[in-house]
Amino acid sequence: NPTVNSYKRLVPGYEAPSYLVWSTSNRSCLVRIPAARGKGTRVELRCPDPTCNPYLEMALCLAAGLDGIKRGLKPAPAYDKNVFALSDEELAKNGIKCLPGSLEEAIKAAEADPFIKETLGSHVFNNYISGKKAEWDSYKTSVSQWEINRYMINY
Repeated sequence: NPTVNSYKRLVPGYEAPSYLVWSTSNRSCLVRIPAARGKGTRVELRCPDPTCNPYLEMALCLAAGLDGIKRGLKPAPAYDKNVFALSDEELAKNGIKCLPGSLEEAIKAAEADPFIKETLGSHVFNNYISGKKAEWDSYKTSVSQWEINRYMINY
């Protein structure tokens, strides 16, 4: 997800998924592959918001799928329980990890993942990350109307 605002919807307990699990029917999961199979089989990646560049998103998804096939990776079992209802201990016990919680965390995760840089190419990757870092720096130093309303009166 490409914007600061994208991460405000990716919090546990809301409609958008925030955990790295898949399911056939559970909408709290990041990936949903409906149980019905055949010509209508589809894969739903449930985390991107409308600000996501669909070309970059699809390039990374397709490359990840092809990489998994090439390396013979097997998916984890489907998780059909409500992930939002699990405690931190249950999440850890089941090996369920969370998506980045902010644009800053996502930038760091992307920089630490050579697969993303290799897939997008150095030029696109470096320019994209540079732009996102500038966006994050601008955001973290700005004062929002909420902050003004909340703190101006008290302090």
